[in-house]
Amino acid sequence: MSDTPTFTMSASAAARILEIISAQPEPEGLALRVAVLAGGCNGFQYQFKLDRTKNDDDVLIERDGATVYVDETSLDLLEGAELEFVDKLMGAHFTVTNPNAASACGCGTSFSLA
Repeated sequence: MSDTPTFTMSASAAARILEIISAQPEPEGLALRVAVLAGGCNGFQYQFKLDRTKNDDDVLIERDGATVYVDETSLDLLEGAELEFVDKLMGAHFTVTNPNAASACGCGTSFSLA
């Protein structure tokens, strides 16, 4: 595996991660964990959760002071993808722009591969 992360985060995602973490009662050491799990309406689903434990197989992605943990298995499915935060009329949420996804559900939380 390359030392350069193939998964990135946008400036808006980094800013929102910092906002969420700073609002926590004990923000020290918290990061956002992004994982790809089997399931969802299209075969795979994204999982976003706060975590303060970096596992041995995690890759760190950092931008503007925000940290994201991604395990190596998930990183394979996120090759070339970007974590973004969108704030639109229908709601605000994290989303992943994933060039590996052949299709995605309407809410953007699950996808399938070609």
